[in-house]
Amino acid sequence: MRRDHTPVRVAIIGAGLGGIAAAVKLRRLGSVRFVIFEQSAGVGGTWFDNRYPGCEVDVHSHAYSFSFLKYDWPRTHATQPELLAYAEHVVERFGLTPHLRLNTRVTDLVWEESSGCYVLSTEHGESTEFDVVISALGLLNVPRYPEWPGLDTFAGPCFHTSRWEDHDLTGKSVAVVGTGSTAVQIVPAIAPVAGQVYVFQRQPGWIEPKHERDFSPRERWWYRNVPLAQRLSRARIFHQGNRRFKGYDAGSSRQRRMREVCHRFIAESIDDPVTRAAVTPDYPWGCKRPVISSTFYPTLNRDNVELVPHAVSRVTPTGVVDATGTAREVDVLVLSTGFQPTRFLASIDVKGRDGRSIHDAWRERASAYMGITVPGFPNFFILYGPNTNGGVSIIAQLERQAEVVVAAVRRLARGRARSIDTSPAAARRFVAWVDRRLATRASAMESGCHNYYHDPAGHNVTQWPGGHLAYALATRLIARWGLRARR
Repeated sequence: MRRDHTPVRVAIIGAGLGGIAAAVKLRRLGSVRFVIFEQSAGVGGTWFDNRYPGCEVDVHSHAYSFSFLKYDWPRTHATQPELLAYAEHVVERFGLTPHLRLNTRVTDLVWEESSGCYVLSTEHGESTEFDVVISALGLLNVPRYPEWPGLDTFAGPCFHTSRWEDHDLTGKSVAVVGTGSTAVQIVPAIAPVAGQVYVFQRQPGWIEPKHERDFSPRERWWYRNVPLAQRLSRARIFHQGNRRFKGYDAGSSRQRRMREVCHRFIAESIDDPVTRAAVTPDYPWGCKRPVISSTFYPTLNRDNVELVPHAVSRVTPTGVVDATGTAREVDVLVLSTGFQPTRFLASIDVKGRDGRSIHDAWRERASAYMGITVPGFPNFFILYGPNTNGGVSIIAQLERQAEVVVAAVRRLARGRARSIDTSPAAARRFVAWVDRRLATRASAMESGCHNYYHDPAGHNVTQWPGGHLAYALATRLIARWGLRARR
């Protein structure tokens, strides 16, 4: 117990699934008081913000959910409304609502050495002291907007997919720019109502069939009522995912197997040979994030859908011009141009010891020990931080990170430490190990691959270089040894 018997004050920034995981696990500690700050009007994070047509998760529902709560999933891959309902259910089930501060964006954190706490400031001009701060801002939350000439002159509706605007697309000509994970969900959803859909593809990606479907009534009964049924399903998914991960090694037999699966899917799904050739990548599987969709390729067979295998060069008030100079008239322009995942903590300024900003500490590259802590920033923890993306399901990764945080908070609550910082040597060793492992992957820039994983200097700062089991073992057996307690 702390010497002054006061509870540890914890701030959680973000009420997405990461923030919810941290809050649920913190509830189990008796002497902790926590507040969850969320800039949006509701919980759910990306599943609250992203509401575009066809929005759903790529990961099987039994894996894309918390291990500590069985849930009656209606489908193998949950849709956005179902995932939002799940987040709200967890919040209600564990009594987190009184801890929420919605519509409140955190702007600044400043460590005060004399008092051993952070001063947290919000957009409303409020300042509050917290002993511990947990950032759960997520990875894909800063949209990437293109800089095409003439974009600001477009006369019709124009918006990024993460800021979806509801317009009646019936009979309209719609341009969707991009063929990543979001675009392949939007195009099949809007094609039946739009008059014409142009899909602009700068570079093709490897796409695998998703095999999504509704669970049958018998399956749902089974998973609800048979002990361990859902856990066994989850274990099988993780086992298959770990085997699939071996395909990221460029010269592996699994790499060849994954490419064969994708090639066969193209051949079986697309009628036009020219389109088949246009969607076939010329780089290894795993160079970019693999896309999972069962409906995108068949949608390209529709008479009102045209794949434009060229980048956009400029925009006019009434249309889009591709790299060949061909202009197409469109009524609506949808920007499926991705995010800026390497800009960690872009929305807040964090100052640690000696007033140093975390963005100054990350001037050369963003990095964190186990992806969670940064030397010189005591009692500050990051969920979904640098080099933690991957591992079959990000939800499982977030749970392991939350457990590291809770173990540290427990040490503070018991009075065994006044603050917990990170060993610079341990942080350097972790980053060096990550870099060595990632150098053998198909996504390495040395192999000529370009993707969103790398920062402008070429460092892969987003991906975890193994499966979830490796991360679980690292966080449970090694993480503590890189953390320094100060009394």
